[in-house]
Amino acid sequence: MAPRLCSISAAARRLLGGPGPRARDVAAVAAARFYSKDNEGSWFRSLFVHKVDPRKDAHSTLLSKKETSNLYKIQFHSVKPECLDDYNSLTEAVLPKLHLDEDYPCSLVGNWNTWYGEQDQAVHLWRFSGGYPALMDCMNKLKNNKEYLEFRKERSQMLLSRRNQLLLEFSFWNEPQPRAGPNIYELRTYKLKPGTMIEWGNNWARAIKYRQENQEAVGGFFSQIGELYVVHHLWAYKDLQSREETRNAAWRKRGWDENVYYTVPLVRHMESRIMIPLKISPLQ
Repeated sequence: MAPRLCSISAAARRLLGGPGPRARDVAAVAAARFYSKDNEGSWFRSLFVHKVDPRKDAHSTLLSKKETSNLYKIQFHSVKPECLDDYNSLTEAVLPKLHLDEDYPCSLVGNWNTWYGEQDQAVHLWRFSGGYPALMDCMNKLKNNKEYLEFRKERSQMLLSRRNQLLLEFSFWNEPQPRAGPNIYELRTYKLKPGTMIEWGNNWARAIKYRQENQEAVGGFFSQIGELYVVHHLWAYKDLQSREETRNAAWRKRGWDENVYYTVPLVRHMESRIMIPLKISPLQ
């Protein structure tokens, strides 16, 4: 039996084309072939996956302002084209009363009609000082506000659809403050790939400095309730020509191109609205 074993071993070495160590290499390759293609692909891809340290914090905690507890609500109302003027008049008559009433922990940040983008659309941005408790307090009080209930009933006859989101503000953006006009506003909306919000925030925390020289940066927000992984950046410009010049100037600053390079792959969809303030808007 021994000669036969030696003979087989020698034949195996000749077949493998080299000495023992070479045989072990080939044997390892052969063993790897026992794995399915899916397993093999997963193993191979794992070599290139960026390792993320485990955290116990939600991205909302990591990215939002710590010194404030503001919660924001953004509303998008699609208005019947023939009703837009009446809608604006009704809105301008009722919403400022809530804004000025100290018993309601809510305030208007901005009110607009979309100029370029989805037509016959109204956009409203509210701030709730005190977070979710303030939101619930306001909602409960509005249930007993007869004027507001009548307003909603009349408004409903003018709308085709409506939707909203609850938002937090990025810690590195300016808090939206009232400003004098006339201005136009651009709302840039980015729908991100799930799991990329931290990476988006890290890049924009560095990039925002390139877009503040002309005071165009108004506010930056990310969604908490509604459609998730949505970011809204709000900008102000004197006119469309000023917008063009300001955005072109950013590309001449070293480092801005890197922000675009690293954030574009995170985006699934993006949209730009050019908006005109209503008379009641604190952002004019």
